[in-house]
Amino acid sequence: MQTIRHSEQTLRAALISKNPVLVSQYEKLGAAERRLMNEAFRPASDLFEPITLHSQSDWITSHPEPPQDFEEFFNDPSRKTPSPEKHSIYIQCIGHILKFLKKKKPEDAFCIVGITMIDLYPRNSWNFVFGQASLTDGVGIFSFARYGSDFYSSSYEGKAKAFQKKSSSDYSVFDDYYIPAVTSVLLLRSCKTLTHEIGHIFGLRHCQWLACLMQGSNHLEEADRRPLHLCPICLRKLQCAIGFNIIERYKALVRWIDDDSADTPRVTPKHSREDNVNLPKPVEAFKEWKEWIIKCLAVAQKSEPSYRSN
Repeated sequence: MQTIRHSEQTLRAALISKNPVLVSQYEKLGAAERRLMNEAFRPASDLFEPITLHSQSDWITSHPEPPQDFEEFFNDPSRKTPSPEKHSIYIQCIGHILKFLKKKKPEDAFCIVGITMIDLYPRNSWNFVFGQASLTDGVGIFSFARYGSDFYSSSYEGKAKAFQKKSSSDYSVFDDYYIPAVTSVLLLRSCKTLTHEIGHIFGLRHCQWLACLMQGSNHLEEADRRPLHLCPICLRKLQCAIGFNIIERYKALVRWIDDDSADTPRVTPKHSREDNVNLPKPVEAFKEWKEWIIKCLAVAQKSEPSYRSN
């Protein structure tokens, strides 16, 4: 196993920048927010760990790419940000890809992301893909089928036995298609994938600074090692793109985990199966993440002198 460690000076520059304008922007953040993000370059911090590589098949080894610090993110001319006219993220649950592709992106959408439990095959020559997206158009589709624990078992019955040509309005090929159980682990994996890909749409490239949600993953084992949280460098990028108070956001995430979703009203999709409606939210796998967020809030609320740039 290899550990990638950056110096305190390198991480400080990646997060805060040496550009006086960006340094000034950082100093205008709340003291609690700065205190939390400064953990990125504190050697003794246990909130943000270095990246570990477990094999030659891991993403950073297999796909070399230059790192993106905050200044590069901020100055990226191709980066898109939400506007008063385009400010919504639409997540469209779908079972039928053709139907999804025919849907037009809403006028107020910053991006629209389709999610499905059906395996995706873009063309006959491909094995499968977890998803496809057009970052310039703000449109993507992702499958969580292979995140189910029983996908590769012999009981899986979702394979098509023969090619069937259907009309664009005939979805009978999906009748009785196997759908894995919505478990806590599947929900956690799906949240990681969806938030990672939406991060790309906001202009965040793969992270090479610290253990982070925006790290690339080449296989399921590596994806499972990737944390659900953003490192401070990527967190500042997202805050810059959207605009939010980090402390209030973390408190809202804790409330989401604690929320008793069995009492939360839900809309029943037109083609949903009856046994999949109004299920309680499985969040057992989120307990470790919740404890991490609480530790972050405790660090942020400590009474310490404000950050001063050198």
